[in-house]
Amino acid sequence: MDKIKLEILGLSSSQSQSGSFALVLGEVGGSRRLPIIIGMFEAQAIAIEIEKIVPNRPMTHDLFRSFAYSFNFTIEEVVISDLKEGVFFAKIVCSDGIKQIEVDARPSDAIAIGLRFGVDIYTFEAILAEAGIVLTEESEEESPKKKAKKKEPKNLPDLLNDLSNDKLQQLLDEALTQEDYEKAAKIRDEMNNRN
Repeated sequence: MDKIKLEILGLSSSQSQSGSFALVLGEVGGSRRLPIIIGMFEAQAIAIEIEKIVPNRPMTHDLFRSFAYSFNFTIEEVVISDLKEGVFFAKIVCSDGIKQIEVDARPSDAIAIGLRFGVDIYTFEAILAEAGIVLTEESEEESPKKKAKKKEPKNLPDLLNDLSNDKLQQLLDEALTQEDYEKAAKIRDEMNNRN
C-alpha cells in the first residue's frame, strides 16, 4: 500500500472543546487536509519543537529522543496508520540499524516525537479518502484574517444532523474558506456517517 507524505500546516485552539487543539496536516503536493483534534500538552510539545524552543528541563518527547539515542535507536518515519470510529491511530517506525520495529502511538505523540527526529509523516489513501478534506481553490484565496470566524453552537453535530447533503457541502466549503478545519472535520464526519 503506497504511503502519502504529509506536512504540518497549522495548529490552532479548538473553538468547541476547551483545552483541545486542531492539528492540520496537508497532503504534500495535493489539496487534501487532515485535521486531527489533539490535547493541550501534545499541542504544546509539537509547537515547542516547531518553534525550536528549548525548555529548561526535557519534556516527555525529548526524554524519548534521549532514551532512543542512548540505545542506538533511530526513528525512520511516522505513519498515521488507521482510523476507527473517528479515532486516528499511528505507528512510529524505529530501527536499531539491524531490525525495524513499529511502535503503536497516538498521532499527536508520534508527530511530536517524529519532529524531534526530523522524520517524515505519512498516511494512506484510505485514511485521506475517509477523513481528508479537499481544499478548493476558492478556499486557498481567502485568509482567516479576512473573514472573522463565526462562533459555533455547542450542539453543532445535532444541527448538522437536520441538514440536507447539499447544505452540508455548502457549510463544508464555507468552513474550508475560513480555514476552520475543526468545524470542517465535524461536517465531514456527518457526511461520512450518512454514506
